[in-house]
Amino acid sequence: MSEQIGLRSSDTVLSEIGLKNFKTAYWNLDVPHLVTETLFRKQGMLTDTGALAIDTGEFTGRSPKDKFVVKDSYTESTVWWGDVNHPFDPKKFDALHQKMLQYFEGKDVFVRDAYACADPKYRLNIRVINETPWANLFSYNLFLRPTKEEIKNFQHDWVILNAPGFKANATEDGTRQHNFTIINFSKKIILIGGSAYTGEIKKSVFTILNYILPHEKNVLSMHCSANVGKKGDTAIFFGLSGTGKTTLSSDPERQLIGDDEHGWSDEKVFNFEGGCYAKCVNLSKEKEPQIFNAIKFGALLENTRFFPDTSTVNYDDISVTENTRVSYPLHYIDNALIPSVGSAPKNIFFLTCDAYGVFPPISKLNINQAMYYFISGYTAKVAGTEMGITEPTATFSACFGKAFLPLHPAQYAKLFGEKLKKDKINVWLINTGWIAGGAKKSKRMNLSYTREMIHAALSGELDKAEYEKIPFFHLEFPKACRNIPYNILNPRASWPSAEEYDAAAYELAKKFIENFKEFEDLATQDMINAGPHLEKSTVI
Repeated sequence: MSEQIGLRSSDTVLSEIGLKNFKTAYWNLDVPHLVTETLFRKQGMLTDTGALAIDTGEFTGRSPKDKFVVKDSYTESTVWWGDVNHPFDPKKFDALHQKMLQYFEGKDVFVRDAYACADPKYRLNIRVINETPWANLFSYNLFLRPTKEEIKNFQHDWVILNAPGFKANATEDGTRQHNFTIINFSKKIILIGGSAYTGEIKKSVFTILNYILPHEKNVLSMHCSANVGKKGDTAIFFGLSGTGKTTLSSDPERQLIGDDEHGWSDEKVFNFEGGCYAKCVNLSKEKEPQIFNAIKFGALLENTRFFPDTSTVNYDDISVTENTRVSYPLHYIDNALIPSVGSAPKNIFFLTCDAYGVFPPISKLNINQAMYYFISGYTAKVAGTEMGITEPTATFSACFGKAFLPLHPAQYAKLFGEKLKKDKINVWLINTGWIAGGAKKSKRMNLSYTREMIHAALSGELDKAEYEKIPFFHLEFPKACRNIPYNILNPRASWPSAEEYDAAAYELAKKFIENFKEFEDLATQDMINAGPHLEKSTVI
């Protein structure tokens, strides 16, 4: 699938967006040329499977505090300003933009013409300018790839300038520190500097779609994966990082629509991207064969390490970061759906990694519960995943993607609720974390059990099941599901004592109630009632 146009030493198209006096512009290089350029510049090495391995340097993850949105007449009254969307002065943006353009003078640049949104009705053309060839490979992998004919007449809607080597002067430029991601909705420009972490490129595009689609197109943008069964039934999987979106949507029995970001219009679910960006920590062929087999020539590994004196990746080695990653085109997955567009969903799964051991591994939600848990966006972090975390820590991220929401969560929740009421959709809460005493006392949920429960839900088996409720949260779990033991389905039965379980559930319920206070003004009383309650009759 070569889309190479070749080299252009002088280009009026780039001069029109302010790029001048660059050394050489490499336009839409194909995969072999991008890999060759990376190796030639000694910026990476090949693994024994042919994948390209690189290091992102100082930053091995996103830096949310250094992400800004230009506050002007277009965004002032629409953006959800606060701890997620930090305002940036338009004049400071213009000055920093010019500095970045000047930074590229005398340097090679790698240009990628790509687009987002697999549904042509919502297509968004993007021109990415990368400082390094491997970041351009990432852009090739993650975004949708125009044909040669489309590239000839390509007109961009947005421009991304990506310069890891450019460091801002915080005092002068208005940033928090030397790295930054700044989105200008009026000028349709994204500036990314000071960080080589490729996820900043991916998530900046997700952020602009999270504004454009709900605000201008009445389409729900979602932080979710999606797949489709043989009968055309679509399933979507909401979840924060580490809850299993990529793993659980990569199902050999179903076609993959996408692993991370989607839109839901009146009749369709469509992928925003043309590739996958999967976590590699503890990856194995036995547990996740589709992802493992996709790590071949053209795939880009980030911050992984090798077994000594080999070019074989040790996926258990997290000495650089636990957030080791790989990007690859969607068609590297054998059963990927191309084009990546499916029908409206029949089943929705909320994935949570509950480190407290309270939630059942599968629960069936009614509409009000679905709204409550969608707005809450719960998961938990465990000791060791981040600096300073020594105990399980509850994390709430509105709509399962708070960090990427430029609009108030109420707007996404409203769209979500309208869709649930319009169609008959099963909504399930899946705990991919712990039971049996929580993360301190037990192992994480067996992946094979989780897959079995999801398959049972998708097949319709659980529509006829008999259900039981857990205390405080009143979540309904099936009393029987295939060959899974009852004390797995009922977390309370897996604890050393019911009293210990109730104490943990009581504490987690308090966290939910406290978190939801922020959203009580936008919620109906039925939604609030669908959340946890602190039963006075239970002895704590």
